[in-house]
Amino acid sequence: MHSAIGSRYAKALIEVVLAPGSRVDPKKALEELRRVVEMIEASTALHNALLSPAVPPSRKRAVVGRLIEPMGVSRAVRNFLFVVIDHRRIHQLKAIVDEFDALLDERLGFVRAGVSSATELSGAQKSSLEVELSRLSGKKAKLTFSIEPALIGGVVARVGSKLYDGSVRGQLERLRVKLGRG
Repeated sequence: MHSAIGSRYAKALIEVVLAPGSRVDPKKALEELRRVVEMIEASTALHNALLSPAVPPSRKRAVVGRLIEPMGVSRAVRNFLFVVIDHRRIHQLKAIVDEFDALLDERLGFVRAGVSSATELSGAQKSSLEVELSRLSGKKAKLTFSIEPALIGGVVARVGSKLYDGSVRGQLERLRVKLGRG
């Protein structure tokens, strides 16, 4: 996320949804927040109105309240959105939601991993990587995949600060270094 303020909001929301006795389903709250972000991003007029200092927070709350009502957004998420609006942080909502997602994964015992490959991986290859990275990290891995043709072949996986390089490019680089020394 890169914002200390946004991170504070995400942590506060995590504490609310994961509090003992909370009736908020954390995954549902995340889904609701993502839908609100999409709604705001889809409408230039709404986006501009929410960012405008000329529109009072009470008016912004009223507009957002009316728009999210048919979406079935929970009271906790609605109240959270109103706090974000009142504190003039609506411009950071997407980043706050991304941070909330990351914190939720962390609290629920997931680890995020980015996997790059030279070509699209099959479903079986993706599943195999998920199992192996979960085993290596000791946590259930949530993978995101990207294609990077420069790898030539194989995959590169990043889990936190650890890099697992099984690419042809990586093997060639290691061979080059080895031959250069010998």
